[in-house]
Amino acid sequence: MLRWARETAGLTLDEAAERLGLTTSARSSAADKLAYIESGRKAPSVAQLLRAATTYRRPLTVFYLADPPARGERGEDFRTTGAQITPRDNAILDALLRDLGARQQLLRAMLEDEEEAAPLPFVGTALVDDDPIRVAAAIRSRLGVTLSAQREARGPDLLFALLRTAAERVGVYVLLLGDVGSYHTDIGENVFRGIAIADAVAPFIVINDNDAQAARAFTLLHELAHIWVGASGVSGPLASPAPKVERFCNDVASELLLPAAELVGSPIIPAADFQTVLRSAEELARAWNVSQALVTYRYLRRGWISAQMAAELFSYFAERLRRQKQQSSANRDPESAGPSYYTVRRHRLGRALLDVVRRGLQGDVITHTKAAKILGVSPASVGPLLARPEVA
Repeated sequence: MLRWARETAGLTLDEAAERLGLTTSARSSAADKLAYIESGRKAPSVAQLLRAATTYRRPLTVFYLADPPARGERGEDFRTTGAQITPRDNAILDALLRDLGARQQLLRAMLEDEEEAAPLPFVGTALVDDDPIRVAAAIRSRLGVTLSAQREARGPDLLFALLRTAAERVGVYVLLLGDVGSYHTDIGENVFRGIAIADAVAPFIVINDNDAQAARAFTLLHELAHIWVGASGVSGPLASPAPKVERFCNDVASELLLPAAELVGSPIIPAADFQTVLRSAEELARAWNVSQALVTYRYLRRGWISAQMAAELFSYFAERLRRQKQQSSANRDPESAGPSYYTVRRHRLGRALLDVVRRGLQGDVITHTKAAKILGVSPASVGPLLARPEVA
């Protein structure tokens, strides 16, 4: 059970031993000590079990089960995954999903205690066989975001902020998460791009903040389409072919960000070369504050470029993002002062979640400990985190 808990948390023996506080001695390494415990050759102490429960994000009682429980925390997996995703990647993703599910359930219980648990009228109102244009129109009407506001957003970041504010205003909690508490557990955009919990009372959308900033608006609307369909689960990168529900949500998000009516008269044809398509995608992406991958997907779905051309462009965009991340990491000055911990954390959690937890504390509906669990921080960080209502 201890070995299963460690592996499903995505940790190696060395990593887990360090977090559990085991030390290397002249006779054995810290990892060897943990291996002895996992093999049953040495019994863990109560303190070690308590620390393991925290480190592996599992309840203490799980270590006393005869066999590992069946995996049921992920919801439906809508991804089209490739060979580049390792078992460790999926283990860390499972840890994130377990943590996220627990936080969402605590929030829902708090809303029920506050008697604010009225079901949202739009969750589960669409079918994957519906017309994506019609569903996109329904979402736009609910959000109250106009096409002119999208084009005037002055960049992908401001477009995402506009859409996030609108989604939170109608009752959806939008979080930016790409790890399970430390940079050691960073999850790449190739592992997941977005997560939707299509709960009628407290729907959650999680966007992988390790992904390109230009992609976040699309991911938000894609996961919002999942909530309209009532389909909880985890989604992968924009690609083709894709599962039916993913293709539907891609089409809805595409229509919201770059309506079909705006593509009439495009010069793109199947015989166009790579550079021609790339330049066209760059121009249209800049005009609409969206990613070039989205424009490429629109071209593909309209039959203006071939599947091979789209695959080449998607690969080009992924490789470019990888190089940009490497360059950014190499140029980062460790001495430079960036945003504070609380500024970053507020941005990740979003105004809606911060506001509802603050309200719950002020009304004595939840304890400080539960507030910390919902926010994913230590109890000592709750006060400073909620001290200011602004979200950077």
